[in-house]
Amino acid sequence: MHPMLNTAVKAARRGAAVINRASFDLDRVTVTEKQHNDFVTDVDQAAEQAIIEILLNAYPSHAVLAEESGASTNLHDENENVWIIDPLDGTTNFIHGYPQYCVSIALQQRGVITQAVVYDPSRNDLFTASKGAGAHLNDKRIRVTKRDKLGDALLGTSLTHANAANMDEFLKMFCLMAEKSHGVRQGGSAALDLAYLACGYLDGYFIKGLKPWDIAAGSLLVTEAGGIMGDFSGESDYLNHGNIIAGNPKVFAQMLAALTAFAGK
Repeated sequence: MHPMLNTAVKAARRGAAVINRASFDLDRVTVTEKQHNDFVTDVDQAAEQAIIEILLNAYPSHAVLAEESGASTNLHDENENVWIIDPLDGTTNFIHGYPQYCVSIALQQRGVITQAVVYDPSRNDLFTASKGAGAHLNDKRIRVTKRDKLGDALLGTSLTHANAANMDEFLKMFCLMAEKSHGVRQGGSAALDLAYLACGYLDGYFIKGLKPWDIAAGSLLVTEAGGIMGDFSGESDYLNHGNIIAGNPKVFAQMLAALTAFAGK
């Protein structure tokens, strides 16, 4: 395992330990609504600090872009190494005791995601990827599915606070994909959904309005597992604007053709 990936795994497990302790007594978790249906807890914040401490102790010159604390002061100093962190992706699920959430950590070097960890503390599932070295689940190599027809594919998406602001568009996309596929599932954790795509639990994924920390680690898992990521025009700038289509190569192409009408919306 790459040394930087090994450090990220250590950090993810440290953050997950904070989450696991809190999960035994959810009534004591302090919940704040950042905006409508977008929540943060004291667990998110504590887990994030634990993760950042591990990463910066190992690499003190690196920059950080994290969901709760934002960007470190050296992020805009042309820093070549940026850790992109979501300490608890799926906070709403966590608040309700619904076991579909994860820790997501990615390393971006010179604008390219090179290391990725998505850790599911509920199932003790560790998804990892290094650029050029493949993707793994609990040290076993994973690949996207070989399913070649959208009609046979199981897809994922999520109704987030961002796309809820344009509910009509989301429902149109959801109904279109539900009609054309074998089914659409809403997981509530984009990072974990992308990990599920990478290991073959899903065949495709589509969503709008995500943030870099929702996407970064999962995107490398998908591409290293043989999948394709793009925006609704098929371009690769999805990390910056948060609109993504992902899938195995055959399903991705058919999803892109079906959803291209939503590219400019």
